[in-house]
Amino acid sequence: MKENRYHCCATCIHYRIKKQPRPLSYICARLGYKTKPTYQFNCWEPNKNVQNLLKNNRK
Repeated sequence: MKENRYHCCATCIHYRIKKQPRPLSYICARLGYKTKPTYQFNCWEPNKNVQNLLKNNRK
């Protein structure tokens, strides 16, 4: 499988940040797990900005 430099939780459509009093909580809305921005899962779906970057890099 080709390595993708954009593949991480922070660039996924399911990535959510819960703003609690302190500290911030990072969650995968699809899996329901706490996560970190740099984690990678096989269910990754890139958000619109990343989709555009990937499309432009292919050209």
